[in-house]
Amino acid sequence: MNEEIARLTDDERRLVLDQFDHDDAWRLGSLLTELARERGAPVAVAVLRGPQRLFHHALPGTSADNDAWLDRKCRVVERYAASSYLVGARFRVKGRTFEEDSRLDPDRYAAHGGAFPLRVRGVGVIGAVAVSGLSQADDHALVVEALERFLEL
Repeated sequence: MNEEIARLTDDERRLVLDQFDHDDAWRLGSLLTELARERGAPVAVAVLRGPQRLFHHALPGTSADNDAWLDRKCRVVERYAASSYLVGARFRVKGRTFEEDSRLDPDRYAAHGGAFPLRVRGVGVIGAVAVSGLSQADDHALVVEALERFLEL
């Protein structure tokens, strides 16, 4: 397993929640939005529990395209129960591309960094948190940082 895959897998092992409800979605989404705002990062933010979007905010500099990316990345989390970045990395390490080899519609699925599973201890993946607007590595890093801070609260 290559170093990137190991790091991404470790992120998912570490960032597990004890519980997650509507109020938690608001707190996590707000925290993520504030982190982005502090950095002047033009991102759109979404927090989903199952198919329901519990939080959405689009900072200046974003467009409806960012919302489409959020949807596509979150579908990857839902299907694979892993971060969109990790799913894409697993294809890349094999010398393949998600778009060509997953057999999924690229207009509906994007294995690019920025969507992360909301995993509740003893339950499993119950939703996703996602950002869109930066490079895929930076989108992923921003979500990971927000989850780390959220778990410290």
